[in-house]
Amino acid sequence: MPRLPSHAQVVIVGGGSIGCNTAYHLTKLGVADVVVLERDQLTSGTTWHAAGLIVAGLLKSEAECEIYTHGRDLYARLEEETGVPTGFRAVGYLQVASNEERVHEMRRVAPFMRRHGIEMHEVSPREVQELFPIGDVRDVLAGFYIAEDGRANPVDVTMSLARGARMGGAKIFENTAVAEILTERDRAVGVRTAGGEEIRAEHVVICGGMWSRQLGARAGITLPLQAAEHYYLITDKIEGLPRDLPVLEDPKTYTYYREEVGGLMLGLFEPGAAPWKLEGIPEDFAFGEIEPDWDRVGPWLELAYSRVPQAMDVGVRKLFCGPESFTPDNAPLVGETPELRNCWVACGMNSLGILNGAGTGRVLAHWIVDGLPPIDVTGINVNRFTKHHATPAFRRDRTTELLGKMFGQHYHNEAPKTARNLKRSVLYDRLKAAGAYFTEGNGWEQPDWFAPTPEEARIERLSWFRQNWWDWHAEEHRAAREGVIVMDMSSMSKFSVEGPDACALLSRLSCNEVDVAPGRVVYTAWANEAGGFEADLTVTRLSETRFLVVVGENSHGHTEMRMRRHIGAGECVTITDITAGITQINVHGPKARALMQRVSTADLGHEGFPFMTAREIDVGYWSLLAFRVTFVGELGWELHVPATAAVQVYDLLMKAGRDLGVRNAGMQTLNSLRLEKAYRDFGIDVDNTDNPIEAGLGFAVKLDKPGGFIGRDALAAIKARGVPKTRMLQFLLEDPEPLLYGNEVVYLDGAAVGHLQVGGYGHTLGGAVGIGFVELDRPVTPEIVEAGPWEVDVAGERVPARAALRPMLDPQMARVKC
Repeated sequence: MPRLPSHAQVVIVGGGSIGCNTAYHLTKLGVADVVVLERDQLTSGTTWHAAGLIVAGLLKSEAECEIYTHGRDLYARLEEETGVPTGFRAVGYLQVASNEERVHEMRRVAPFMRRHGIEMHEVSPREVQELFPIGDVRDVLAGFYIAEDGRANPVDVTMSLARGARMGGAKIFENTAVAEILTERDRAVGVRTAGGEEIRAEHVVICGGMWSRQLGARAGITLPLQAAEHYYLITDKIEGLPRDLPVLEDPKTYTYYREEVGGLMLGLFEPGAAPWKLEGIPEDFAFGEIEPDWDRVGPWLELAYSRVPQAMDVGVRKLFCGPESFTPDNAPLVGETPELRNCWVACGMNSLGILNGAGTGRVLAHWIVDGLPPIDVTGINVNRFTKHHATPAFRRDRTTELLGKMFGQHYHNEAPKTARNLKRSVLYDRLKAAGAYFTEGNGWEQPDWFAPTPEEARIERLSWFRQNWWDWHAEEHRAAREGVIVMDMSSMSKFSVEGPDACALLSRLSCNEVDVAPGRVVYTAWANEAGGFEADLTVTRLSETRFLVVVGENSHGHTEMRMRRHIGAGECVTITDITAGITQINVHGPKARALMQRVSTADLGHEGFPFMTAREIDVGYWSLLAFRVTFVGELGWELHVPATAAVQVYDLLMKAGRDLGVRNAGMQTLNSLRLEKAYRDFGIDVDNTDNPIEAGLGFAVKLDKPGGFIGRDALAAIKARGVPKTRMLQFLLEDPEPLLYGNEVVYLDGAAVGHLQVGGYGHTLGGAVGIGFVELDRPVTPEIVEAGPWEVDVAGERVPARAALRPMLDPQMARVKC
């Protein structure tokens, strides 16, 4: 066996699809000094038993589309480069819909996918039968077909990638287990093998599949992924079964179907899945199988056979059960770990390691080499989770529903059912008693909407159309615009940033000027070196040396990591996560001042308490920090209440506002209110590939501020080009009936020019509203925006719409600054 080198630029731990893809793409970027260490043999973990499906599924972001299409295109041509076949065959991919909700969902997604290079088209039940003649499709209402998709051989793909990586200079060592990641001063500096040999490295990449959590934990890294039993059945030969039979996916049976050596493979993604080896994956597990639990999967196999009853006439060649690793949200874990600099990860592929391996490997390779990822990574960044998500109890409970979510019916507002109540505001019981229906956000229980009674706080039927809570939500919305609402926003992340260099740190990160007088609240974007968003948040100066940073719960880990990573050498800054100790209660609406004046002696007038300022005020018996800010477009305050006083303050507000008609309001209302004002939200509307200038937030970018900021030069160059050809616009459908959720394609004068990032219903504006980027071959001027004509595709039908650069509701901010 060749001797291990003592040093490499990059050491990759794991020789499956992801490890070999990452090595291959690194060499394509000119990084030849790459070492891959595989504990057993290449593909011996889960890659060897993968089904090799190269099919798009339902992709709902630009990033997902780019990751997918890169892999499909690479596998189709890789043999030409390496001489090693991948087994890729474009046999086609067919999804079937057997109820109106699924048809509607697919019709919503298809235009978006076509815009991003995936030619998904609707086909009739008759065409479904022709494409998949072995199927019983009597209940099928429609199919959706992609001719270019297909299948590959997972082992062949990996070996071809390994050959390509070696051709680029990478070295691959099998039977070389990594026992430890070497660290110095919170940096990864190499690895130590089980045999005691050390390799020093500038970068360490964990691509260890289901073993990644254990390896990471030994270095203090949190990787919340869990192996689960995954089943497929292969029948004996079926006479007349075409070799080029399309891959079929059926959400009704939670099964995929494809040809396998003349027989049929039935792959299960059943609800109620079984976690495997919570305590840890055996280090010597290789090319292994799990004893099938026939009693548990029997009913699901029976359902799977119902789609292909002819297959029951032949024998079973193999019932396979093997492990696959899953994450709490069915999205991969990718990026630099918060705990260790220069330690990267790409794992948790949720049974899609072949499908998404190439795209993920490309993203990570560019991230390592360029310092920035080439696509939006907010949904896959490893820093989105906390330690809570990796506990054995959480992994045990959440994993049970993850497989079913991969293939089942999807809805826009469906929240996880398992491993709930991870984080609860101290107001939870009060809100539940008030009729709150709770959804989940980053582990937080969040009121989504309020029913008249606790007994009515349920969704009668999930739907892409108006649900039973629609009118209650509309009443909350109207209360915010005409009266006063109270919102529990405790899930907002709050960081105290203190020290003599706190201002220098936050100034370096912030596009806006944060070196302001104490008591000022500053809205700002944080940008990367290319000018792309890294956050949008508020920075409030409380004293010369103390600041409060408030950001959405979905950006908690990323914001904290970015602050800590940018403390300069010799700087003295203390960052404290105070989220758990503060209950944030928002009071908003035209009657917000009247309510607040009943509970506080503070001067709450516009002159005494101006917009975007913070004051310590009394509320009843308590002294607390109040911020005059808004994310709903109305007069109001954020009250940052110590958790010990929160219930009392909430009760006082609700009692004092009874005759004012005060109402609780939830996240659905927050979304509809903020979309009417076209307020942006990082991770939902804007991401690391967007910039504040094109997003319409140039007012918060101070290019001339002393000392500059990260991304200043890139944003100055964008600004200097004049009116952008890409701009974020607000859209309002002229027909009040259709609903918007995001990803709807936007048309200008009949040509597709963009898509919506997010949508909701503007109860004040009188129709569905959304915001999204459009890209033209000329500057997007106010005249073009005003003239249109604009249309938005909603489930295959183009609906006329109005567009605007400025908020359609209260563009002069009169409601906010009163």
